[in-house]
Amino acid sequence: MQTNNKIFDDLSKIMTNAMGVAQGAKDEAENAVKGVVDRWLADRDFVTREEFDAVRAMAQKAREENEALKARLDALEAK
Repeated sequence: MQTNNKIFDDLSKIMTNAMGVAQGAKDEAENAVKGVVDRWLADRDFVTREEFDAVRAMAQKAREENEALKARLDALEAK
């Protein structure tokens, strides 16, 4: 009976080590794919979300200013 426990203990250690190696390989693969995707996106000159939001806010502000100026012009023309 003691021999069976030793075999199961060894098998358990081997499986635990194999799972650790598999997890490490998974992490390495994820990092490699992320690096490739990041480089691909950088080469395409895509903007970040922060840059997009900043330009969108600027456009919204300019639109509001234009509407206010148009209203002032309309008011001056009505006089």
